[in-house]
Amino acid sequence: MAGFEELIYATTLLFFIFDPFATVPLFITLTKRQSEKEQAASADKAVLVAGLLFVIFALIGTQLLSVFSITTDAFRIAGGIVLLLMAMEIVFSLKFSRREDTSVAWVIIATPLLSGPGVITTAILLVDLYGHFTVLIAGVIGLAVTWGIMRNSLLISRKVGDSAIEVFSKIIGLLLAAIAVEFIMRGAVDYVLNALVMTPVLPLP
Repeated sequence: MAGFEELIYATTLLFFIFDPFATVPLFITLTKRQSEKEQAASADKAVLVAGLLFVIFALIGTQLLSVFSITTDAFRIAGGIVLLLMAMEIVFSLKFSRREDTSVAWVIIATPLLSGPGVITTAILLVDLYGHFTVLIAGVIGLAVTWGIMRNSLLISRKVGDSAIEVFSKIIGLLLAAIAVEFIMRGAVDYVLNALVMTPVLPLP
């Protein structure tokens, strides 16, 4: 049961960070001159590239931290800050990282929108908590749902309207902000505790 709950949590968190609902309006804008077949191909390529980036960092992200002598706790704090900035971007419609170059729509959708710093950070942190298998399965599920939404973006937009998508995206942003704060607090507490444990005790005179 615990493993199933971990999978549900990891899948939900990754889906929030992939945030396809926030990406749909931009995807429609960037591909508005494409046919439905071309739009479907763009969605396929975007999710495929995002998935490859996610798998790479989920598999070797921890080793990369070791190479640069970065502790998991420090990375968790930095990751929480990145997630918090992403949440602010979603909630307040800020522009911290999104590029305006629209020459290749699916590349822009793949990164930094679907698989940007937030996804990379979360993949590394979740692997540290739950292991590679759970995180990879969660990523596959999250990307599969994201792919389905991207493939049907025009239909979804017509059915629910841009306003409903925008409101839902704001709610996701708030939830993501709460998760980011949890990452920062947990990383800070664990960092301090580990520092205290590793501090040598001086002998009494």
